[in-house]
Amino acid sequence: MAPTDRRRPYLRIAEDIRRDIASGRYAVGEQLPVARELSERYGVAMMTIGNALAVLREEGLIETRQGAGSFVIRTPESETPAPAAEEHSEEFRILSEQLREIRQHMAKLTVRLDELDARIRPER
Repeated sequence: MAPTDRRRPYLRIAEDIRRDIASGRYAVGEQLPVARELSERYGVAMMTIGNALAVLREEGLIETRQGAGSFVIRTPESETPAPAAEEHSEEFRILSEQLREIRQHMAKLTVRLDELDARIRPER
């Protein structure tokens, strides 16, 4: 991560992991490193990693299973749901699409809020 990058650390980390997913470093169905490992890798608090993973969940790229970890469910450029989702009913497909759109909108709003926050409060 570039030291001149003014985005919040969790957004930089989310972007880095998003890039790793897009490049194939983490494939659909594969588990991401555990939060503690990511925390050590990036030199940030576990809460920062939690926020980064929340962004990726909101974007529909990963899902977190309690006690099992976080798993890639689609790539950033992929509009195809994970294989398990394809097995569900038409109603599930419609709801999944609506949820994906909401997550994308939330991610855009999060970025916008961070931009506005950065204007109001310069980095310390």
